[in-house]
Amino acid sequence: MSDVKKVVLAYSGGLDTSVIVKWLQETYNCEVVTFTADIGQGEEVEPARTKAQALGVKEIYIEDLREEFVRDYVYPMFRANTIYEGEYLLGTSIARPLIAKRLIEIANETGADAISHGATGKGNDQVRFELGGYALKPGVKVIAPWREWDLTSREKLMAYCEEHKIPVDFSNKKKKSPYSMDANLLHISYEGGILEDPWAEAEDDMWRWSVSPEAAPDQPTYVELTFEKGDIVAIDGEPLKAHEVLEKLNKLGGDNGIGRLDIVENRYVGMKSRGCYETPGGTIMLRAHRAIESLTLDREEAHLKDQLMPKYAEVIYNGYWWSPERRMLQAAIDETQKNVAGVVRMKLYKGSATVVGRKSDESLFDESIATFEDDAGAYNQKDAEGFIKLNALRLRIAAGKGRKQS
Repeated sequence: MSDVKKVVLAYSGGLDTSVIVKWLQETYNCEVVTFTADIGQGEEVEPARTKAQALGVKEIYIEDLREEFVRDYVYPMFRANTIYEGEYLLGTSIARPLIAKRLIEIANETGADAISHGATGKGNDQVRFELGGYALKPGVKVIAPWREWDLTSREKLMAYCEEHKIPVDFSNKKKKSPYSMDANLLHISYEGGILEDPWAEAEDDMWRWSVSPEAAPDQPTYVELTFEKGDIVAIDGEPLKAHEVLEKLNKLGGDNGIGRLDIVENRYVGMKSRGCYETPGGTIMLRAHRAIESLTLDREEAHLKDQLMPKYAEVIYNGYWWSPERRMLQAAIDETQKNVAGVVRMKLYKGSATVVGRKSDESLFDESIATFEDDAGAYNQKDAEGFIKLNALRLRIAAGKGRKQS
C-alpha cells in the first residue's frame, strides 16, 4: 500500500506527462493534481485542462506566470550578464526554479504528499526540479517516473496509451518528432535527431522564432532600450512590463536573424550534450546591458562582477537557484545595479545586435578627460610617469637581480 495519497505533477498535456498521470494513479494508487505553467512557450496551455479531466484529474492548476518568470528570474539573472561556458544564456535552467516553487506551493495548498515531473534520468532538469523542491520543502517526496518505469521508448509510451485508453493523437504515432524541444519566453532549445551528431549542421527549418541571417531584411532595425537599476523598463520610450519587453525583443530579434546558437555543453550529470538554442530577445538584452554598465559601473566593480559571473552561471545551470550561495551572489550583483540606468541604442542587422549609442545621467564617462583634443588641464599627463614607475618597481627589481623575463 503506497504512503502517497496525493501528488502534484508538472503537467504539459503532452505524451509523456499524460502517461505519467495514469502511471501515478496505477502505481501509487493516488490522486493526481496537475500544474501547467504558461511561461511563454508559445502554445495554448488551456487544452491541458481537458486532457487532465479526461484522465480523471479533479484538481487542475493552469497559471499565467510570464510576468513573474521574466521579472523575478530572467531579469535578476541578466543583471549579472550571465552566460554558461561562454555562450549559453540559460533559457531552460532559469525556468525550473519557478516551476519547482509552484509545485511546492500547490502541494502545500492541496495537502499533497509528493511532487512529480517528467524529466529524464539523463538530464539536468531532474536535478533542478528536485533541488528546488527539497530546498523549499525538505521532507517532500519526489517521484521521477523516468527513473522508475520501463517505458523507455516512444513506442512503449504509445502502446501504454492504447492499452489504457489515454487520449493522444494516434494518427501521428508512427511519426517521430525529430527534436526534443523546450520553450519559454527566453528561448527555445532543440536536442536529439540529427543534432546528436556534433558534426551535422542544424536544418534551417528547425528554427521557430528567427529567420536565417541571410534571409533577414537588407535594412537595419534600430531600437532604444531604457534601463533602470539594471532592468529594461521601456522600448523606444514606451514603458513595458518585464515579459512585454522580452516578447517585443524576441520579435525584433527574430525578424533580424538574431539569437541562434549551436553548442556542446557539459551537463551537471557528467555527460556532454549538443544543443541548439534560439534566444533573440536575450541576446539583445545582454549586449545592451553590458553597454549601459560600461558607462555607469566603476572599473573595479565591473571587473569583480565579471569574475563572479561564471560561478553565478554555474549555480543556476546546476539547479541551485534556491541556495544560500545564489542569494549571496544575487545581493552583490543587485548592489552594483543601483546606478545602472540610461538608454542604449541597438542596431539589429542580419544576425548581429550591435551597440551604436548609450547615454546615462549616471554616466562616469567624462568627455573633458577622455578627449584627444585640448582638455584644458582636466588631466595632467605628467602624473602618468610616477604611476608607471611605481607599477614597474617590482619588474625592475626582478630584472636587476638577473631574473629571466621570458
